[in-house]
Amino acid sequence: MHHAAGQVGRGTMVDVTTIAEGSKSLPLLFLGRDTDPHSERGVECPGALPPASDPNLVERALKAKAALGDQVFVLGHHYQRDEVIQFADVTGDSFKLARDAAARPDAPYIVFCGVHFMAESADILTNENQTVILPDLAAGCSMADMARIQQVEAAWDALADAGVADVTVPVTYMNSSADIKAFCGRNGGAVCTSSNADVALDWAFQQGEKVLFLPDQHLGRNTAVQKMGISLDECVVYDPHKPGGGLTPEQLADAKMILWRGHCSVHGRFTAAAVDDVRSRVPGVNVIVHPECQHEVVLKADLVGSTEYIINTLEAAEPGTSWAVGTELNLVQRLAKQHTDKNIVFLDKTVCYCATMNRIDLPHFVWALENLVAGTVVNPIKVDPETEQYAKIALDRMLALPGKTRD
Repeated sequence: MHHAAGQVGRGTMVDVTTIAEGSKSLPLLFLGRDTDPHSERGVECPGALPPASDPNLVERALKAKAALGDQVFVLGHHYQRDEVIQFADVTGDSFKLARDAAARPDAPYIVFCGVHFMAESADILTNENQTVILPDLAAGCSMADMARIQQVEAAWDALADAGVADVTVPVTYMNSSADIKAFCGRNGGAVCTSSNADVALDWAFQQGEKVLFLPDQHLGRNTAVQKMGISLDECVVYDPHKPGGGLTPEQLADAKMILWRGHCSVHGRFTAAAVDDVRSRVPGVNVIVHPECQHEVVLKADLVGSTEYIINTLEAAEPGTSWAVGTELNLVQRLAKQHTDKNIVFLDKTVCYCATMNRIDLPHFVWALENLVAGTVVNPIKVDPETEQYAKIALDRMLALPGKTRD
């Protein structure tokens, strides 16, 4: 039986914008038309957000950036879409960009085209006279969100109950919130990037017997097994959604690497089957992947390394060579356009953009810049002083390590 819109059953009419009678009224929000400021961050924009269909967006961005001149410094992460990257003063991975921001102390406004944890790191490393702006506060990181400070503190209590907290050093990946970095700073730990994770782990094992690695289990496992010679049996996964992390005191006592149950929603999608498939389709292909990929994928790849490592490797590769790249699609497409003398393909057949990184689009970028021109600072990212103090301790410990400090 067909019903008219808003009709449920025979002769019963309800308001489709509310839930059932007797319950609290709840609006039905239409995608792209309505928002709920109580449940979504970054959706309240002073002034109108330009429509994505505005043909003058590029011209408006150029005009606003020119009007601001040296007052603004634009950072663009490698995973950003081309429409935004074209306006970046510098491009790079998250840690490089945070350091680039700190190296420009005369620029009062840093517009960070990346995600929330990156903007936090930039705020920590820049001076108090600089303001970091994130064009869309909804640009978060699913991996960083998998480790909440309350969960990590509860895990630390579980380690204490098991009698191993005193010999455990917390190490957090750069892709984590400021309060997780601060937790590591307070508890004798450090931050690492994907290219110096082995150096950070080497340092950590000089300080203690075990490492609690946050929040990416794959980077922790791949580094421990592939570079540190630690066996898979000595790696356990702590699940914050299970009592005691789902681990017994005996398992915690026997482990060397306690891996947080987190992952990158982009890199975690690649499979060993995708590697086999691309090898069958592309003769002589070189498979290069990011260490945030699953261990089975890393084992099958020819080369494994950070974002910067992937970029540098493809730049140096011989013309005519074929490459299947296991990282974010915006970057892979950009590399393919830049190196037309090489055959560069995405590792998987399934499209895989970083959805949260793509929240930074041209309308939000124009909106942020035009507000600055008008004297309005939108979406400032400010880390509270205590969190900043301890997060900086963890970052400084990383900076004191030998070797590279790139993502």
